[in-house]
Amino acid sequence: MTILSAAISLFLVFNVLGNIPFYIALLRKYTPKRQKLILTRELIFSFIILLGFAFFGEAILKGIGISEGTLGISGGIILFIIAMTMIFPKHSSEGVPDHEPFIVPIAIPGMAGPGSITAVMLYANTFQEKWALPIIILAALIPSLILLLIASNIKYLVGEKGLIAFERLGGLLICFIAIQMIASGTISLVKENFPQNQVENVRQR
Repeated sequence: MTILSAAISLFLVFNVLGNIPFYIALLRKYTPKRQKLILTRELIFSFIILLGFAFFGEAILKGIGISEGTLGISGGIILFIIAMTMIFPKHSSEGVPDHEPFIVPIAIPGMAGPGSITAVMLYANTFQEKWALPIIILAALIPSLILLLIASNIKYLVGEKGLIAFERLGGLLICFIAIQMIASGTISLVKENFPQNQVENVRQR
């Protein structure tokens, strides 16, 4: 695996294109200038978080007793709750939280989610040159930020009805991603607690 292929893989894990409706709905009540500041700040947070997990992730998880499977399930549940508020808001203006996003849900689990955290931890074990890790993360985050900065102006082009449609679509896409994260986390949790050799012994009995 090369640095370029790792960066492309991480960019795809971010799934910015698929989550654009989610970010538009989340930031729709803010001015374009404020949206850009929020997005830039949150991606800086995500860079710091991912870099921290790249260098210290395995030790941190082992130290506090949290497995990758648990991380995947908890992140999926958070995204699922957010998706439900977008698909079935109580009122038309309540599809997303009222407060300004701060770390959650854009930095975590939007960008620095279980998938991307697992990816950078894998790269940490793959690349002997540790200087490659921040380059990989930046190479994936910079185009993601550019796409999000462009997307922040879409609400002025599609109108309120178009924005509502984007919000519902974004909620549906996030729901799919959340279920996939929960399923993957559950599978990882089962593998961690029931190794293959134990399963084979049970089958033989």
